[in-house]
Amino acid sequence: MTFKIGKTYFGFNLVDEYEIKEIQSIARIFEHEKSGAQLLHLENNDDNKVFSIGFRTPPSDSTGVPHIIEHSVLSGSKKYKTKEPFMDMLKGSLQTFINAMTFADKTIYPIASRNEKDFFNLMDVYLDAVFYPSIYEKPEIFMQEGWHHELFENEDDIEYKGVVYNEMKGAYSSPEAILEENISKSLYPDTCYRYSSGGNPDVIPELSYEAFLAFHKKFYHPSNSYIYLYGNGDIQKQLKFIDENYLSKFDKIEVDSHIHPQKPFTSRNEIVDYYPISSDENEENRTYLSLNFVLGEKTDSETYLMSNILSQLLIESQAAPLKKALIDAGIGEDIFPIITDGVQLGFGIVAKNTSLDKKEEFEKIVFDTLNKLVKEGIDKKLIQACINIIEYNLREAENFATKGLIYNIQSLDSWLYDSSPTTHLQYDETINKIRATIDNGYFENFIEEKIINNLHSSIVIIEPKKGLGEEKIEKTKEKLADYKKSLTEKDIEKLIAQNEKLKTIQLSDDTEEAKATIPKLSISDVEPKALIIPQEIIKDENYTILYHDIFTSKIAYVDFYFDISMIDEELIPYTNVLAWILGKMDTESMTYSELSNEIYVNTGGINFNVNAYGKNKNSEVFHPKFIISGKAIGNNIAKLLELTNTLITESKLEDKKRVKELLQQLKSRIEMIIFDMGHSVASVRVGSYFSPIMRYMDKINGLDFYWFLSDILENFDENCEEIMSNLDEVYKKIFNINNLIVSFTGDKEDFAIVKDNLKVVTKELNKEEIKNKEFNFSEEKLNEGILSAGNVQYVSKGYNFKKLGYNYNGSMIVLATILNGDYLHNRIRARGGAYGAGISFDSAGHVITYSYRDPNLKETIEAYDNMADYIKNLSLDDSDLTTFIIGTISRLDPALTPHMKGQIATVRYISNISQGEVQKTRDEVLNTKLEDIRALSPILEDTMKQDYLCVLGNEHKIRENKEVFNNIVKLKK
Repeated sequence: MTFKIGKTYFGFNLVDEYEIKEIQSIARIFEHEKSGAQLLHLENNDDNKVFSIGFRTPPSDSTGVPHIIEHSVLSGSKKYKTKEPFMDMLKGSLQTFINAMTFADKTIYPIASRNEKDFFNLMDVYLDAVFYPSIYEKPEIFMQEGWHHELFENEDDIEYKGVVYNEMKGAYSSPEAILEENISKSLYPDTCYRYSSGGNPDVIPELSYEAFLAFHKKFYHPSNSYIYLYGNGDIQKQLKFIDENYLSKFDKIEVDSHIHPQKPFTSRNEIVDYYPISSDENEENRTYLSLNFVLGEKTDSETYLMSNILSQLLIESQAAPLKKALIDAGIGEDIFPIITDGVQLGFGIVAKNTSLDKKEEFEKIVFDTLNKLVKEGIDKKLIQACINIIEYNLREAENFATKGLIYNIQSLDSWLYDSSPTTHLQYDETINKIRATIDNGYFENFIEEKIINNLHSSIVIIEPKKGLGEEKIEKTKEKLADYKKSLTEKDIEKLIAQNEKLKTIQLSDDTEEAKATIPKLSISDVEPKALIIPQEIIKDENYTILYHDIFTSKIAYVDFYFDISMIDEELIPYTNVLAWILGKMDTESMTYSELSNEIYVNTGGINFNVNAYGKNKNSEVFHPKFIISGKAIGNNIAKLLELTNTLITESKLEDKKRVKELLQQLKSRIEMIIFDMGHSVASVRVGSYFSPIMRYMDKINGLDFYWFLSDILENFDENCEEIMSNLDEVYKKIFNINNLIVSFTGDKEDFAIVKDNLKVVTKELNKEEIKNKEFNFSEEKLNEGILSAGNVQYVSKGYNFKKLGYNYNGSMIVLATILNGDYLHNRIRARGGAYGAGISFDSAGHVITYSYRDPNLKETIEAYDNMADYIKNLSLDDSDLTTFIIGTISRLDPALTPHMKGQIATVRYISNISQGEVQKTRDEVLNTKLEDIRALSPILEDTMKQDYLCVLGNEHKIRENKEVFNNIVKLKK
């Protein structure tokens, strides 16, 4: 259909229409005449359709009201009457993405689905949620999702409970979160960015129910909304639906949500704050120093791209001169950038694991290095490499499978601030303009103006403080005790009654009438056939090529999977050390800076990692692999293979100082994500007690690896000869042609280039016969409580059901969907206040439970132990079971990038999983009956009875429950 600018379609006036070549889309900008809603439509051939509605939500305090609203509106609405329509859609939809996100100044509600009926269902649930939520009639939603005073017995102490409250307690366990909050405070002290939109747990309990409702009433109006539609859907049908069902019911109003930028400073600002560490942790060299600068407005396309290019140029690239200068001077063990979220772009240079007495030296080195770059000029090849990195990220939508969501977030980076919604989607002209300025001093001038001579800047210091965590716990206890003393007997009775009512709501099932309001799909809406990923298997004498003929927009993906089963057990962790340092060390012909530039000028990058793949249905046999992944376009494919050969044959692993620096950075990066990935850490650790493959995984990227890394760094100088020798031994052994798998994803022309040039890599490989080394494994019920300075727990139990005589079938995935969506969600999240909980089953026999940002410990273990009873007595009608089956299919059919498809096919090849078996699992899912689910309750009972347990959590909470554990160990040894 042809649209005309200025014409109205179902209440939407078409303001503009144009092509965006960069994302192969037609953009249409609409304004809804009656309600004032703005809408961006991106039409293209992508069947993974995206809808999103966002609101400008600047906070005026740190109570986390935007975040609590985001959670709460999804807990029932005028049309959808269940307790949590969001969870109902999550467990019974074919969605490829469903979530909601709170940013510093906006809140967005995106969904995606390939199925049109499902897409409209999800869109309807979300629109009803944001405009007509049940929060006005049900204060219990605020209590559950935000915070409340919990009390059930008169003599008990009052506690704070709430999902967002505990989520943010977990977030504030990370010093980086405290650092980021303070950077925003320091740069934007007179704006909404001085507040935490997610909520500071010390401040969240100051939010009243009335202020919570007032925030929704003020900001959640179509006149303050940003609606987004993406993909190959029927736009007229979509516009008609949104207008008739929602927007036509509202009149345009003025919403005061304008975001004011910070006025420039006349002198640098300084902030000092603290983060908690355990009482027995060392405070020495644990300080964070951050120099921060406001670069300009986010709506400016050049500044927007330059903030990311600058991050690479100065800090993230291996050739980055500023990072090198700071590391060489011993200012911190890790240097990383931070870019702030908001109307102005803030750029932070962070030194981690340093000391306060290095503050002046830190500042001096930063400015001396930058002045030198301005005076002498920046390496042109480095600039070109950094521009290429950013361009690949843009073209691949950051490698995110639902790329329409990435475009949505990028559009809001200009649209939210009253600029064109497509400014940052139309990047070719800006990239080309920046690239054309490499030789005329643009980068040097940018650094001089935006950093060196920029007074709109700050220095933030975050110091470790022993006992701070305990101090906060005690303060909270005192505050709550004082609050309880202020209550009359009637007040206490009322509070207990409120909590009993909330508990009853949380643990009761939705009525049939409420459930009938939720839109449902039928089995006929589901594709019965599993996706077939094209894979041609080409056998050579010593190795195998797997070719995946998939459209990739002319980016060729080449992955090398090397068999590393010859590595001695004590050297296994060194394989992951090697994966981290390769590409960051000198080679025989290049310095590591020259190597980095060479890689990124010619390719989209070369990455290394280690993994282990289980043999199909066998938990005792697995295949460890060292993987090299590279990508390039057209003529540069041969160069990609040449550079891969250089890395695996010419890397010089001799520079001890450089190796130590890289290992310190690796340890720092693990520590930065450990609390974000706490559930995975605990899950892998508990699996390592009873599973050979999970023990191996723990050695290469779990807690065991983190402790190994800590140990070798602690004694690096004394043991460096041995460490370097071990690294060298692993490097010389693993690049062996025997059992090598080369996986290629791309088109025929590019595959021909790979085949013609593959010998560049294979001719140099080690050809010795591989002798598998035995991996010694014995079951060990360590049951560790892992002490940390974090404020929450990650609780995991598990075992292998095959060891108990049970077999795997696809109904177990449906069982996981039921437990995740109902039982565990209700007991551990809704009732317990954790941010999340789940269970997984796999064909090797592993069953593992986990909780995420969990205030509890024993109560969560009890919930796991009672799963069997719940399933034994499970009552579901056919409609409910169908819902869970459909939700399970959505887990089997996630959105995938072309490269992900190639990787999945390769892993199936390694694990010996046939297409027939993939289809068999799908058939078992689709044919699951209630009796099949109930029949699985003994598996839950017997695996939980084995009592294999691991908890990563707050040291006080773990010591309080020490009888639960066989071992209590420190996270930081």
